[in-house]
Amino acid sequence: MLIKLIFLFIIIFSNVSFARPVSYPEGWTWMTKNNSELNTMHIHYSPTFRYSLGYRAEYSKAEEYSVHALHYNQLIKRWNRRHSQANFYTKKGIGVLFTDFGNYESKKKYTGYIGISSDWETRRYFISYENRYFHSGKINNYFSQKAQIGIAPYIGNYGDLHTWLMFKTDHNPETTNALTYTPLLRFFYKTHLVEIGANNKNKVLFNWTIRF
Repeated sequence: MLIKLIFLFIIIFSNVSFARPVSYPEGWTWMTKNNSELNTMHIHYSPTFRYSLGYRAEYSKAEEYSVHALHYNQLIKRWNRRHSQANFYTKKGIGVLFTDFGNYESKKKYTGYIGISSDWETRRYFISYENRYFHSGKINNYFSQKAQIGIAPYIGNYGDLHTWLMFKTDHNPETTNALTYTPLLRFFYKTHLVEIGANNKNKVLFNWTIRF
């Protein structure tokens, strides 16, 4: 327990700051993500730094359906080095899909998804990869993945406003625009993270995360 408390103290009060706010035990996180394919909202609670459990809602713009799911994140492995950190997660969800536009044989289907997420970062560089397999019977089944790289034009201390230049690639074979590219700006200040960008199809991306 003492080692965990010392580790948590170092994360919160260190002058070293990475590319995003850090989850902490018994903390809550709220986030919204909006891109050319999905609008999502996710809130979760982290009993420990190893896992979180929460509620996720999403709306598919192309397919015109909404999903409400119980979402579970688990940290499988974390590598802490003097000047870098890397993480490997699994992400799972189970819930109900609703259609409101009469395009499907049923207006309610049980659904689920599973995927992995990994990242590596220093105070200057950031790399991440994430994928997901989504299944909802005959309504929609697909595999999607995305990768992101970033660089910080300056290195700030803890408590400063941090700015990152990012480039993201999304691959979703089931959509018309199977491969999209999004240059974006990432800003975070203390417990707030905001991302703003536009992809090669002129679709706006806006993400906002708060930890409390």
